[in-house]
Amino acid sequence: MMDADARFEGENPFELTTRWLAEAAKTEINDPNAIALSTVDANGMPNVRIVLLKDIDEDSFVFYTNYTSVKAQEALGAGTVAFVLHWKSLGRQIRVRGHVTKEDGAQADAYYKSRSPLSRLGAWASQQSQVLDSRKTLMDRVDAVRSEKGEDPDRPPFWGGIRVTPVEMEFWADGEARLHDRFRWTRDTPDAPWDVVRLHP
Repeated sequence: MMDADARFEGENPFELTTRWLAEAAKTEINDPNAIALSTVDANGMPNVRIVLLKDIDEDSFVFYTNYTSVKAQEALGAGTVAFVLHWKSLGRQIRVRGHVTKEDGAQADAYYKSRSPLSRLGAWASQQSQVLDSRKTLMDRVDAVRSEKGEDPDRPPFWGGIRVTPVEMEFWADGEARLHDRFRWTRDTPDAPWDVVRLHP
């Protein structure tokens, strides 16, 4: 990579992301894997919210959600999303834009099983993004699921992963006097080679 310092070294943006995330885990107080996820609705109106990035695979990223939620419906409806990882303690961020698909197989099952029992019950009970009249109604639904399915239910068919396969990633590091370092990785399609350029701050 052109005149990059050690922070940016590497030929694989997913390995670089994994390394930055591991470094952030030592300095960020809470949720170093938090991403600000951006979607658009059918009218082109944008939405953004914080979700947790759970998997970094060889060529993609995965977060998990209820497929009936607004974020899932918008992501799958448009077929694309953008997100940013930001670590104030390191003065770094990674911006990602890419295509989305469902991850609803064995990988989603394994992640679901890793969640706490109450979280697993909550995935069944919550009608995510729908109007809720009271907290009691939600907890009553949790109790009803527990009575019907027990303490260890299987993953709901309406809940799973959203896989983001990037076609653009930008690695940004804070620089003195706002003379930041920026490297943008782009590829035309998910199976094409990456092109890397340095950007002005």
